[in-house]
Amino acid sequence: MSPRAGSAGSHTLAFVESPVQLLNVLEWAHTHAHSAAAAADAGLTRATAPGAELTLVVLSPNDPMTRGQLRRMAELARDEGHEVRWEEARGGTTAPFHTIGGLAPLLRRARRIVMGDPFSRYVQLLLTITRAQDLVVVDDGTATMEFVAQLARGERLVRWHRRGGRPGARDVLFAPVSASARRRLTPTEHRTVEVFSSMPIESAPDGVRITANDFSWTRARFGPPRITKGADLVGTSLVETGVVDPDRYLEAVRSLAAAHGATRYFAHRRESTDKLHRLAAETGLEIVRPDLPLELIARRGPIGRTILSFPSTVVHTLPLALVGTEVRVAVCDIDPAWLTENASPRAQGFLSGVTGTARDVHQLSAVSTA
Repeated sequence: MSPRAGSAGSHTLAFVESPVQLLNVLEWAHTHAHSAAAAADAGLTRATAPGAELTLVVLSPNDPMTRGQLRRMAELARDEGHEVRWEEARGGTTAPFHTIGGLAPLLRRARRIVMGDPFSRYVQLLLTITRAQDLVVVDDGTATMEFVAQLARGERLVRWHRRGGRPGARDVLFAPVSASARRRLTPTEHRTVEVFSSMPIESAPDGVRITANDFSWTRARFGPPRITKGADLVGTSLVETGVVDPDRYLEAVRSLAAAHGATRYFAHRRESTDKLHRLAAETGLEIVRPDLPLELIARRGPIGRTILSFPSTVVHTLPLALVGTEVRVAVCDIDPAWLTENASPRAQGFLSGVTGTARDVHQLSAVSTA
């Protein structure tokens, strides 16, 4: 095993469903390796410090772009000395049963579970099987902020852009599993819960340990980047999730690119092909489909001197990944007029909170789409 894998946990099992989640598991393992080394220097026993071997389970989605990024990230994880287990978790009607059945022995032996998405029904179901008394939630972007807030309020775990709608039949059927997962994610005298995050978490439930993710692994492995004179624009999946009207979004991108001289548009992995074709045709922007999370793409470079974004995870993570460079991250507010009639009542407040809590970014007013 590579010495760089050194202290992620001798019986640690990590579950990821997206490239960003996998990246943040690597960041967590790197941070805990340094914690273990410091503990060893202080004379603590191996049992006291975070342990040694990490098995990383990829619950693969069907989306081709996400799968491609996950495979690239899996290669990086193997380079770090971690074991990677790829599960075709959504490869047909019987796939979940085969996946869960195959993972059950590992789940029962694991002392620590690391997860990237506590809202995931897959992950919630797996939590009902494990006996692990050490649970870790790593960043899944801005959803982490909502997870901690809901846990503190004792609410059911629901993604922010779905709140306000009536629960469907599947929600009702799954409610007991979700409630069980919420209980498992609540610290007790015998169970620890850690949230490893770069997000601004102002308060957490009693007993939940917050560990800062400063992207030290990313900065150690990549860069510094070559910086170009122009501006790059970061895409968002707010249209695909039904929050923002597609026509208003296209106009906002066109106006933002014209105002700041942006030439490239880094597509979010969930953006539809039709939308991206329309963006390219109507704005003249070069559409880039990254093969890795944007934090790694930006750190490797080349990258524009200014990175423009709408409210999203990257307004929190990119300043950390690019610390020490001359790159400026600027975030453009979402105008309430851009929201669809089906958007959650909490959408505007949540998105404003993402913008308002971002550190080391330049805030832009919403551009006109009239």
